[in-house]
Amino acid sequence: MLYIGVDLGTSAVKLLLMEGNGRIVNIVSKEYPLYFPHPGWSEQKPEDWYEQSIAGIRELIADVDKSQIAGISFGGQMHGLVILDEKDTVIRPAILWNDGRTTEECDYLNNVIGQDKLSAYTANISFTGFTAPKILWVKNKEPENFARIRKIMLPKDYIAYKLTGVHCTDVSDASGMLLFDVKNRCWSKEMCGICGVREEQLAKIYESYETVGTVLPQIAQELGIPGTVKVAAGGGDNAAAAVGTGTVGDGRCNISLGTSGTIFISSDKFGVDKFNALHAFAHADGHYHLMGCMLSAASCNKWWMDEIVGTTDYAGEQAGITDDRLGENHVYFLPYLMGERSPHNDPNARGTFIGMTMDTTRTDMTQAVLEGVAYALRDSLEVAKSLGIRIERTKICGGGAKSPLWKKMIANIMNLKVDVIESEEGPAMGGAMLAAVACGEYASVEEAAEKIVRVVETVEPTPELVEKYEARYQQFKQIYPACRALFEAIK
Repeated sequence: MLYIGVDLGTSAVKLLLMEGNGRIVNIVSKEYPLYFPHPGWSEQKPEDWYEQSIAGIRELIADVDKSQIAGISFGGQMHGLVILDEKDTVIRPAILWNDGRTTEECDYLNNVIGQDKLSAYTANISFTGFTAPKILWVKNKEPENFARIRKIMLPKDYIAYKLTGVHCTDVSDASGMLLFDVKNRCWSKEMCGICGVREEQLAKIYESYETVGTVLPQIAQELGIPGTVKVAAGGGDNAAAAVGTGTVGDGRCNISLGTSGTIFISSDKFGVDKFNALHAFAHADGHYHLMGCMLSAASCNKWWMDEIVGTTDYAGEQAGITDDRLGENHVYFLPYLMGERSPHNDPNARGTFIGMTMDTTRTDMTQAVLEGVAYALRDSLEVAKSLGIRIERTKICGGGAKSPLWKKMIANIMNLKVDVIESEEGPAMGGAMLAAVACGEYASVEEAAEKIVRVVETVEPTPELVEKYEARYQQFKQIYPACRALFEAIK
């Protein structure tokens, strides 16, 4: 049978068609606009997501036996606020994960309601990107729209609704709303009360691998697929990517170098760090995970190359960073171009170069950008270590993972073995695997991962380089605390 994975990203929807044995048949990508109506705001039109998803599915399955399509599932950008009226019409453009307008609402939640209460209710504290502060922003700034809300949804769940007619969400994506009791895998009545939301305005919760329904008859007819095609709930992008890389079960790790950067640690048990520096979320495998998320990762390198250096030859720029330069760079870069989430939770943080001298070269600064992202990811790893979690190796995915140099830096800065997998297709692959589990192709997410995901290369840290980078990291981690008050002053 055939399974469709839908990765609803920030710039495009990526669709993947997979056979039951994990072989990828086809991949299609469709872009849609991103809107910035005010500085620091970021929005998209849910209608664009659906239109391009349907167009993408049609193209994806054009040359296959459509009767073999059995299931569809998702990985999707998290935290976005989609609000529907009584006719299930979109009320306003979706407010996205990287939107920074909710500083006041976050301050209210963290400082007036209190971080201790938020953590007790949801296992997390408020970040500007989360969904609950966005709901409060609509309540405070657009009361006429707030009054019209009948359903509150997340981005990928809007596509699932359009395909099935079911208002649904999954535990991993719901975990990022600050409305979800992660430990008990249910909506938090306390947070609903704080945000002025009724539980019936929220979607029904499913495990990521559970079937929410079958495609509507008109959808089946339009796409030429059976009406029996199951739609599984899917996962938030990072949880779905973790499934796609086999990061399921206890004590597994995945690092993603995408637009944002994450370190994702799966766990059989629920746990929260005392400072809430890491997100404690439900996982798509039926258990839990800790996640550190930095808002700018591979996008830092893209900004540096495209906007500052003025080149698209990323590999050419990295060619000058030879092995003898690793661990020797005196230039540091704070990768906080969009503010920062984990572990600092500081929307005022900014990208910063420090340590330049008259003999600093462009190559030094390119190296600093790559190293800065790796150092910042290590900040989150250190929090996990403080909980007694011991990680020796990690999978890696995302656009930045295509760079051999960056993988070597990650391995040595974090002192982890970095496993490269055969087919790194991120959330789309995870979505297809979740669909296969929902359709009974595999008994569990763990079984699907074990049989489908294959490691083809391991980048090993070397003791000498680990030691050099350890000294550099100890210097790096002093820079943000020294700059924090300045960031606040110049915001």
